[in-house]
Amino acid sequence: MQAALDAILQRFIVHGRLIVRWPDGRLSSYGSETEPVAGVAFRTRATVRQILLNPALAVGEAYMDGTMVPEGCSIYELLDLMVTNLARNERGQPVARLRYWLRALKRRIDQHNPATRAQKNVAHHYDLNGRLYSLFLDRDRQYSCAYFPRGDETLEEAQIAKKRHIAAKLCLDRPDLTVLDIGCGWGGMALTLARDYGARVTGVTLSQEQLAEAQKRAAAEGLQDRVTFELRDYRSVTQRFDRIVSVGMFEHVGVGHYRAFFDTVSRCLQPDGVALLHAIGRSDGPGSTNPWIAKYIFPGGYCPALSEVLPHIEKSRLFTTDIEILRLHYAETLRHWRRRFAANRDAIATLYDERFCRMFEFYLCGSELAFRREGHMVFQIQLAHDQTAVPLTRDYITASEAAAAARQRTMA
Repeated sequence: MQAALDAILQRFIVHGRLIVRWPDGRLSSYGSETEPVAGVAFRTRATVRQILLNPALAVGEAYMDGTMVPEGCSIYELLDLMVTNLARNERGQPVARLRYWLRALKRRIDQHNPATRAQKNVAHHYDLNGRLYSLFLDRDRQYSCAYFPRGDETLEEAQIAKKRHIAAKLCLDRPDLTVLDIGCGWGGMALTLARDYGARVTGVTLSQEQLAEAQKRAAAEGLQDRVTFELRDYRSVTQRFDRIVSVGMFEHVGVGHYRAFFDTVSRCLQPDGVALLHAIGRSDGPGSTNPWIAKYIFPGGYCPALSEVLPHIEKSRLFTTDIEILRLHYAETLRHWRRRFAANRDAIATLYDERFCRMFEFYLCGSELAFRREGHMVFQIQLAHDQTAVPLTRDYITASEAAAAARQRTMA
């Protein structure tokens, strides 16, 4: 097995240099002498065998178990080297192509998300100890891509900018507009729309932990008369709303349920209403969810290409009135989360254990690199029944953001 992995690494590392310490203590070097350089130690022969047979799953598991250890570098630097080389190699490898197509064939099974299974999948990640998220997210607990207009914003500034950007696209031009927030998280977006824009918001979630925190926050801010949070699947909503927003939830819908999602948006949106979908996508075409992510982080999750989304919007008889691609914004968001997680690692270890910390580190590092080195991005799609529901040009977005920023400065 070691000889086979050795042969693969000799062909695989074409950029930078990788130094491997094998279970018997021997060292091997792969690639050129140029930067970047990363090192890794495989502690057991079983680790070598598992990585050879199923690297997409086994690399993360070996790091979690401590049988694959970075040497002379961080896990981020090691993964950066591997991901960079993967992007240059994978499409030309028959075995990699076969694994890709096999995952693609079974993804409809993996992403079959009826309401009961969807709630179980949500609980796997979002019903963790609430203090965990407070230790690496911003103060408002925005667990989705932030927005960096300049690029040097703090995480708090960028998450505020994200909410302003979304609110601008919702065209909240008068008070008391009703808003449905599909996948409301801990309530930050809903509370912002109610407090700063005078909206009346209904937020739905499948997470017990998020629901309790969102309700607690609404009570603390005295916004119970403007914001309602419900433990509810989006497909069961029947009321009509002036505006609909969904941020970071569509990744959990599943490819077999896209028609149901957009049919729900179409059914629940008033004839003159506006909807905004903010979600992770992939710019390199349809794919499949990494098996390690699917097993340990987001079961049932998938980030689609626009070519997989737009046909269902067309069938729902909604107009696509605007599409924006946010490229490196999520990479920067994850960089902030990764650094905050590292700064609070000891506190997080007291909530769970060392294996959990390594799992989350691997998740944050790998996710950042998916946006920085691979084809992941974030799309924002604005939808309406009526083409005249939004202004003719995009100038109103910048104007609305500037007005909101000025109001917040005055209130501060």
